[in-house]
Amino acid sequence: MKMKLITILAGTTLIAGAAQASDAVFAHGENPGNPRYVAAEKWAELYADCTGASVNVAPSATMGNDVEMLTSATAGIIQITANSQGAMSQIVPEIGLLGLPFLFSDLPSAWAVMDGDLGEMLDARAQSAGLKVLGFWDNGIRNITHLSKHVTEPADLAGMQIRTPPDQMTIDIFEALGASPAPLAWSELPTALQSGAFDGQENPLTNIHSARLHEITPYVTISGHKYESTPVVAGLAWWSGLDEATQACALDATAEAGAMQRQMSLDADEALRPVMEAEGAQFAQANRDAFIEATVAVYDKYAANFPEIVAALRDAAQTE
Repeated sequence: MKMKLITILAGTTLIAGAAQASDAVFAHGENPGNPRYVAAEKWAELYADCTGASVNVAPSATMGNDVEMLTSATAGIIQITANSQGAMSQIVPEIGLLGLPFLFSDLPSAWAVMDGDLGEMLDARAQSAGLKVLGFWDNGIRNITHLSKHVTEPADLAGMQIRTPPDQMTIDIFEALGASPAPLAWSELPTALQSGAFDGQENPLTNIHSARLHEITPYVTISGHKYESTPVVAGLAWWSGLDEATQACALDATAEAGAMQRQMSLDADEALRPVMEAEGAQFAQANRDAFIEATVAVYDKYAANFPEIVAALRDAAQTE
């Protein structure tokens, strides 16, 4: 898909002289209809209105996979990416802790934690690696789909070839559950499922539906095994070259588009199940208590490396 160009000429009410320095390529991996896609378009509109800059929105992994987009942002090839928690955790390991198994019971609880002190800490870590976190959009609480069966008990996952994002936390969770996880870029997933390279995958319902994965893997088990964010990050060199007014435009656009994106994700959790059932998906509920018990060792592993953050996350999740 070609990049969409949104250009609004600078006028007397816009930030004088900022257009050239503040032009941006905003890249992400989602297809039309996904909340991330919609929010990126909204971000470009808001930012262009505020600054008079040109924004090229590059969706559907046209600028590479999530890891490649982060590398490109650091190098200044693109300016902004709505990325993934897994890819970002390779640069800022602490962000992966948001995906501890069964940490958050609902989306608003996760958002409250990300919008607080933890989000500021993750931004500081990212800046040390050449990236600026503009905010956290949503990537949902995740569930499992399978080609031929439901997986409601941990024993049902024994030996399951399951695709994960490039995220060590997700790999650890499924290894604890007895599956055989392997990371693969999101853009390559439909083809890999169709070829039989995997028995299934895990994602929030909105991603499953927008990518039509339920048509390939129609057995959907509501597991809610982990949460993932969508960090919106800019290359630090580009960000540092912007004046304060333009930076404020970028942050405001991220917050406003993010509020819309989060609400779309929340609404999708409630609305998509009957839609997917009408399209042939079959749903079942996982034995949550059994899954929680099977993944206790994942907490032990990360608490050994990040004891204070894991403890703080558990406390924050319980109080939200």
